[in-house]
Amino acid sequence: MPAGDAEYHETLNVFFDVDGTLITWDNKIRPQVREVFQQIKDDGHDIYIWSGVGIRHEVVDRHELHGWVSGLYRKPLYDYRARLHEFTPIVPDFIIDDYPEIVSDFSAGRQGGVQIRPPIWPMTNDTEMWRVYEAFAKHVRRLRRGDEASPQ
Repeated sequence: MPAGDAEYHETLNVFFDVDGTLITWDNKIRPQVREVFQQIKDDGHDIYIWSGVGIRHEVVDRHELHGWVSGLYRKPLYDYRARLHEFTPIVPDFIIDDYPEIVSDFSAGRQGGVQIRPPIWPMTNDTEMWRVYEAFAKHVRRLRRGDEASPQ
């Protein structure tokens, strides 16, 4: 993936789920998480981590993700949009989650998202995080085209 493929004229809020998304069932971090986080930050965006289980400081601490993460929040488990204000003051622009319902709910208009697939074993073969970045970059390109088509 070319560096800077997801640059945009404003900062987007990228929300990652934890369980089944960033970490596996046995608390191992997925391959390329740090590299993808770095690329998203280099592109000028903010990364947030949220979970239906609660605020997951232990995941950020254990996997040393502090330098990339702008905030941690709880995630609504139903009525996602309607209940968002109960969980975070930040509105997600793009979400990554293993549950299709929340991805679908936030994938309208300016917002986007991608459902991450389960980890591939052995983990050395798992390239899902780069697929996530490619989906994010595609969303940003769509936003850029929309900006270019808008009257100035």
